[in-house]
Amino acid sequence: QRFISEDRLPHLLLYGPPGTGKTSTILACARQLYREREFSSMVLELNASDDRGIDIVRGPILSFASTRTIFKKGFKLIILDEADAMTQDAQNALRRVIEKFTENTRFCLICNYLSKIIPALQSRCTRFRFGPLTPELMVPRLQHVVQEEGVDVSEDGMKALVTLSSGDMRRALNILQSTAMAFGKVTEENVYTCTGHPLKSDIANILDWMLNQDFSTAYRKITELKTLKGLALQDILTEIHLFVHRVDFPPSVRIQLLIKMADIEYRLAAGTSEKVQLSSLVAAFQVTRDLIVAEA
Repeated sequence: QRFISEDRLPHLLLYGPPGTGKTSTILACARQLYREREFSSMVLELNASDDRGIDIVRGPILSFASTRTIFKKGFKLIILDEADAMTQDAQNALRRVIEKFTENTRFCLICNYLSKIIPALQSRCTRFRFGPLTPELMVPRLQHVVQEEGVDVSEDGMKALVTLSSGDMRRALNILQSTAMAFGKVTEENVYTCTGHPLKSDIANILDWMLNQDFSTAYRKITELKTLKGLALQDILTEIHLFVHRVDFPPSVRIQLLIKMADIEYRLAAGTSEKVQLSSLVAAFQVTRDLIVAEA
């Protein structure tokens, strides 16, 4: 806000995870800086779907930056969205363009990963980090959308939305929309079903079977549940991991179990068979159970 009101905008570099409002922020700034009819002549916006290899940097971007505005003092704005998708060469070509036309053009780079932007460009820009949104920020906005659209959302449904989107506003809205269209009412259960995420009760059941049933029964029941609800082992593993931290295991046992779970997760990421990994997971818990019994 201060940059805008003093009309002294530096080159900007906005970075952070998706869905945290980077593009919206700069577009809002641009709308404040320029009136509607001069908008198209003063702002050039290019994102990853536009072609912006080295020839584009040398061509259209260069020509846009180098032409002065006749009647209006002030600067032009070039927004390069998803700048981490630009090639090294294009980024290197951009360095000189940014330096050369600083007096009448400002650049704004937007990216998800700061490490993909070459240091030379980073040093020319003022960096702003956008962190994942906190529930306090997301809930009022979601409630506003819910009221405007007249969707039926329960308290636990709202919690589930915030939990599953993990600070990504766009994702929260997408889940809200798809759940509302599929079920009409947005409750915790519907949200989890819609995103294919295992319910808390399912996870509790799985944990209970693995620790209290014999191997074949536990394996059969989990496989049945997986098929019935269409769950991915990856999701089950992530949720169980949270549970293991909450359940009161002896420290030595817990350490063993967590190491084994990490191994299974790594093997799943490498694309191995879910059946084999599931039996390995059950086995890990059965070994843990025997260790607890032995210790007791």
